[in-house]
Amino acid sequence: MKQYRGWLRLLSVLAAVVSFFILLFYEDNKYQTPPPYGRSGVIHLTEADLERKSPVFLIDGWLLTDGRVTDKPTYIGEFSNLQRGNPAVSPHGQAHYELILRYDGADRIVEVDFPQLYSKYTVLVDGTKLAEGTGSGQITFLLTAGDHILAVDTLSKLGYYSGMYFPPALGTAETLFRVSSIRNFAYSAAFLIPLALAVFTLFLWRTGGRAARCFGAMCCSYALYMVRYFVFQLSYFVSLPVVPYWFLIQSLAMYSLCFCVVRLTVLTSGSACSKMWRQIRLLLLALSVVLLVLSLLTPLWFRAVFVHGRLTDFYYIVTFCTAAFFSARSVTAQNRAGCYTPVCCMVFGVGLVDNLFFSNCFEPIYFFWQFEWCGLLLVLLFGGMMVSRSRHILKENDRLTNHLEEQVKARTEEVTQLLNERKAFFSDMAHDLKAPVFATQSFIEAIRRSGVGVDAELQNYLDQAQAKQWEMARRFQGLSRINALDQIDEEQILVSVKEMLSEISAAHSGEAEVQSVYLMVEVPPQDAYLMAQPEKLNILFENLIYNALRATPPNGRITVSAYTKNGRICVTVEDTGCGIPEEELSLVFRRFYVEANNNGTGTGLGLYIVHGIVTELGGTIEVYSTVGKGTKFVMEFPEYN
Repeated sequence: MKQYRGWLRLLSVLAAVVSFFILLFYEDNKYQTPPPYGRSGVIHLTEADLERKSPVFLIDGWLLTDGRVTDKPTYIGEFSNLQRGNPAVSPHGQAHYELILRYDGADRIVEVDFPQLYSKYTVLVDGTKLAEGTGSGQITFLLTAGDHILAVDTLSKLGYYSGMYFPPALGTAETLFRVSSIRNFAYSAAFLIPLALAVFTLFLWRTGGRAARCFGAMCCSYALYMVRYFVFQLSYFVSLPVVPYWFLIQSLAMYSLCFCVVRLTVLTSGSACSKMWRQIRLLLLALSVVLLVLSLLTPLWFRAVFVHGRLTDFYYIVTFCTAAFFSARSVTAQNRAGCYTPVCCMVFGVGLVDNLFFSNCFEPIYFFWQFEWCGLLLVLLFGGMMVSRSRHILKENDRLTNHLEEQVKARTEEVTQLLNERKAFFSDMAHDLKAPVFATQSFIEAIRRSGVGVDAELQNYLDQAQAKQWEMARRFQGLSRINALDQIDEEQILVSVKEMLSEISAAHSGEAEVQSVYLMVEVPPQDAYLMAQPEKLNILFENLIYNALRATPPNGRITVSAYTKNGRICVTVEDTGCGIPEEELSLVFRRFYVEANNNGTGTGLGLYIVHGIVTELGGTIEVYSTVGKGTKFVMEFPEYN
């Protein structure tokens, strides 16, 4: 039942698109406008014809004279070039179009608009030249009662269009201005909307992948195709050298548009890597190149125009069949684009049929040609598809983000609980180990003091036991220090560097003086602030200065200084002590590592705790040392502004 509803929706869309193009054919078509109609070189005009809202389109009744015929009756748009269906003759050359305007009414100033003349042209009224150029043209003259001869001379040398292919429009300035304004607005919208969508795809290039880039290329191709209207509008006022060659740019834009439509259909079906698509892609690219070459060969090879027309139709049929095939695959794949590609394919198909069978009997008055409407609808439909894909991606990202946040929250709670359990475990273990560790030490000392039965062998065992006991005591002391550090849970506050250095000087000057060591604290001229827990900062500098005091001989010097650089606070602690061997520098921050100079006295946790506190504050610490000259610790913290 669901499948039937899908087919019913597709048929409804097809009916709507067909109805839309039928409505265009009868309501926005120069060839469906009311009389007057020309006949045998004459068109009869009345004052009422000039006062109606729509212009009079000079389609019928023209007499054509070229290298093969003289005063041949024709209508404008019957043939796209001077071959007139005979591929054995040249599509280019000179042509003369003539029509008598037989007017019955009061004198009126009228205008005649000649759209998109791909040839050089000259427009004459009663033998007086009123306009010449290449592209579009417009004349203004006084229409009086009687007969007036309107003549158009054209000269073409290249391209597959020649002569006068688009019917001129005659009317008052107000009428033509109204029609032109509507067309200007319509083409401006059709040009700007795809460009806006192309800019939109720039934000999807990372998330949208190849489909977004292909859609952007499609929008740009359609916008380039629609520039045709503005190029010919500009040719009213200035001669543009590009006009005679614009058919090449227009063709290239159309081929690119069709290729992008097929490419998007293939991508949405998931067949971008299939062998069939690679073969069709080569065929489409080859056809595009051949068609462009044929366009350039038209002045040299007369049949190039005929072959170009047949190959163009073949190109459109191949693109439509390919799009239809991969649209069916996207529907069976049941992806999110499956509801868009069949509709796009239907629009493409209707536009193709309309262009193949009604190209010589349709020209819009206000809006667009069949393929222009088709291209705009395709841009909007694929734009809707891209928006839908983007919304789906954003929803999926939100879902994943929310899921990730939930996971992070759960893991954070687990880690917090684990840390709390670790703190409790360390606290309990430190409490439980304290008594047996010190009791063991007391027993060993008691045995030594009594001296009963203590021979050399037992003395050796006592020494080994005391060494192991000291190691246990050292580890217990370190464990107690880490546990005390974990118990600090005060919030971080703004700490003044000047005040911090002053407190360091006050806290350690006395101890340094007792050991005959000079403690120099250099306060920076400008204060700076960092976010920290003051108690942990005290522990940090206590460890560094305590180590420096142990390593520095009498009359030595310890210097503590600070300065700011590039938004960082640099604090150095430097001594003139014994130094650290180079091979030990990379090990000093390891847990329970005791330097050779401190063996037997250190716990191996002081610098480990220092490194942990600095890292916790978002800083870094480096150590530089030379044996016999001293050691320098350099810490950098982020400055809080």
